[in-house]
Amino acid sequence: MVAAPGENLRVNGDRLWDSLMEMAKIGPGIAGGNNRQTLTDADSEGRHLFKRWCDEAGLTTGVDQMGTMFATRPGTDPDALPIYVGSHLDTQPTGGKYDGVLGVLAGLEVIRTLNDLGIQTKHPITVTNWSNEEGARFAPAMLASGVFAGIHTLDYAYGRKDPDGKTYGDELKRIGWLGDEEVGARKMHAYFEYHIEQGPILEAQNRQIGVVTHCQGLWWLEFTLTGREAHTGSTPMTMRVNAGLAFGRILEMVQAVAMEEQPGAVAGVGQAFFSPNSRNVLPGKVVFTVDMRTPSQDKLDRMRAKIEAEARTICEALGVGCSVEAVGHFDPVTFDPTLVERVRSAADKLGYSHMDIISGAGHDACWAARLAPSTMIFCPCVNGVSHNEAEEISSEWAANGCDVLFHAVLETAEIVG
Repeated sequence: MVAAPGENLRVNGDRLWDSLMEMAKIGPGIAGGNNRQTLTDADSEGRHLFKRWCDEAGLTTGVDQMGTMFATRPGTDPDALPIYVGSHLDTQPTGGKYDGVLGVLAGLEVIRTLNDLGIQTKHPITVTNWSNEEGARFAPAMLASGVFAGIHTLDYAYGRKDPDGKTYGDELKRIGWLGDEEVGARKMHAYFEYHIEQGPILEAQNRQIGVVTHCQGLWWLEFTLTGREAHTGSTPMTMRVNAGLAFGRILEMVQAVAMEEQPGAVAGVGQAFFSPNSRNVLPGKVVFTVDMRTPSQDKLDRMRAKIEAEARTICEALGVGCSVEAVGHFDPVTFDPTLVERVRSAADKLGYSHMDIISGAGHDACWAARLAPSTMIFCPCVNGVSHNEAEEISSEWAANGCDVLFHAVLETAEIVG
């Protein structure tokens, strides 16, 4: 008997959790998390496991020229566009077991539950594993979905280099996941992404579900400061061209600029490389990335302009060279109000406490929203910790959000029968 769309259906939370734990065995970290960076051997192994699970669920899998995986359950209407549900399987170098992975495997759990219940939908449903969402190895983040949305060219993506000088295109071929599908050729009816919050708000507010209404805009600005290498012990203070000092002053300035734009703006530096990185040599070069985010377009534009201008002023005063390259960007995103309401309604129907929330992190949904109606669902994470091996959620939290995802997707895909 086919279930009616209003019935209080639930996914198999234990099966979802078991899948998360099985995937976490691939690319283990050193402190309980994962190091499954994009286009590594571990990434390839994780993809193979996901592909096997998709095959077992009766899905048809395609791979595009960026290595993104699409696993589709057919609908009853051959002309109906698919509902896409996805996220990513790649992790940070010291990443957690849930960031991204939860969204991919929850999408698979939606399919498994539909299979269990014998439910058919008008629209196909496609579970997606986007390549290189994290951007930890190949900047910028959300690279494959960015090419899919027409933000980046395929040549640009293939030419991106990791810290060892290896290119995205070469590594994609090496691990055997270079597909033949044209990137962006697929059309979407709607896109859903389920993710851990990566912040402390839901847990602090004791809410089970985050209904994501917006996503912050972002700029990643990579600065290259050029000074003069010199012995730290024998070079007088007045005769130094110190790129490290310029870096320190810029770091303080970035903090001040973000504080001037409160509330609702953040900025900071999480990565820096000193050259030659010797304890008794002043750096001849410092390369670092400023990450700034806000849901306000005006604030985003203002912060970027001020940070670039003041950095150059700081460097000029010290005789240090300064160049800037934008290596990541997206404008603030407003998610589709109809899909947002479906998420909210599903949480109400299932009796889960919820609140509207703005995503502080970037996600593939930010690019998908340019192509089709899109939205996101958040579950809490312990102490808001993410991009860290200590990242943790409960099996109950994972299942709750997947239940909401299931109902919102089902309403959009339209039950047949």
